[in-house]
Amino acid sequence: MRPASLPLRALAFLALLGVRALAAAEETQPTVITSDSLEARSTDTRTYSTFSGHVVVAGTNIKITCDRLEVISTRSGGKAEAIGTQSQFEHLEAIGHVLIAQGDREATCGRAEVLPREDRIVLTDSPVVTDHSNGTRWTGEVITMLRNERRVIVGHPKVIGPPIKDLGFDKKEPAPPQPAPAQKP
Repeated sequence: MRPASLPLRALAFLALLGVRALAAAEETQPTVITSDSLEARSTDTRTYSTFSGHVVVAGTNIKITCDRLEVISTRSGGKAEAIGTQSQFEHLEAIGHVLIAQGDREATCGRAEVLPREDRIVLTDSPVVTDHSNGTRWTGEVITMLRNERRVIVGHPKVIGPPIKDLGFDKKEPAPPQPAPAQKP
């Protein structure tokens, strides 16, 4: 195999994988990763891939864009194979100008760890999560999103939600009578 074809072969293998643990729909789609460049290396059990420049990850119910993506995937196949066969994503780390769109939620941050086996995404470096279904926005130091639970855990949160109606009195109505002070016996 020519050295130049190694990154293309690794990309082809990665593109055929589904992010099974992040799939919210019953019907899954292959995960497709595109970028300006790819560097990949393998051990007997794992493949480490680094995508750089204009990275886009598109899969079942998820789209991630970022500057750099580091991927660790389980490797199977013969030890003599340069890359082997990737059977499952273990860890994805998106770095720089991260945008994640998943269903009616989207997140922005400087760094995101996607942990498919643990069904969670951990956002750091100025994370913001917006849930368009209810008009809520979370910011904090660390934001953890849990798959299919519609649950978000936020460290040092600031939550901006939809407005609450005025629970005060109507200024056009007269004030209610004040209770008489209690009399001493």
